[in-house]
Amino acid sequence: MLRQRLFTAIIGLPLLIAAIWFGKPWFTLLIAAAAIVGSLEFYRMASQSRRQPITYFGAAWVLLLVLSPHCPYAGTTPFLITSAIVISLIWLLFRSPREQAFNNWAWTIAGILYVGWMLSYWVDLRNLEAGKAWVFWAIITTLASDTCAFFAGRAWGKHPLAPALSPGKTWEGAIGGLLASVIVSPILGMILSLPFNYWQAALLGGVISIFAQLGDLVESLLKRNTGAKDSGSLLPGHGGILDRIDSHIFTGVIAYYCAEFAAL
Repeated sequence: MLRQRLFTAIIGLPLLIAAIWFGKPWFTLLIAAAAIVGSLEFYRMASQSRRQPITYFGAAWVLLLVLSPHCPYAGTTPFLITSAIVISLIWLLFRSPREQAFNNWAWTIAGILYVGWMLSYWVDLRNLEAGKAWVFWAIITTLASDTCAFFAGRAWGKHPLAPALSPGKTWEGAIGGLLASVIVSPILGMILSLPFNYWQAALLGGVISIFAQLGDLVESLLKRNTGAKDSGSLLPGHGGILDRIDSHIFTGVIAYYCAEFAAL
């Protein structure tokens, strides 16, 4: 499993770095591809638990939300969310079985918001004036948390963090991930010339790690609720796209508002 993880990282990291570096349209295309595959995995998990979300409608709206930061009209995102609610409800009027209509609608909208809206923050972040630096900081800090949590948990993990959700996660791993982010964040802040001092960057690194680990636990909760072990099998050693990006779903939002706050 470790060898598969390393192989996936060797292939994926150069593509990720290049997409961040060159920005539009490559970074948006990368996020869009991850969002579409992630949404299909999300709806597949829902289908395993006898829900019937409107899969292709949901995936289409996920794509539109990811692309929405490039639209100059300020009301694009509210319009897309409103139209997703209205169209999906009307769609379900003509779809059987109607007894499961609410569950099917809830999972459809959940996929649109959880995958599409949340990942659109990464596109918003890269579109900022110093977006390249902010995206590098957020992604590398999140990766540092994930990686060190994994290895610290393997080496020293004894106390389960959330055994009902993810038996493999431990407090030792969580602390290892937190310390890694607190160390890496200020170093990146200095290299990338972000507008924070050492202690502010360390604090934000801790926040990134906490939300990265919460994002991981949220996806574990979703998998538990749908009876899925992994969201998919696309990435050797990781599972599906959602299994790989679950910690990034929250951290993109945190990084975006950090950047907006710093610009005030």
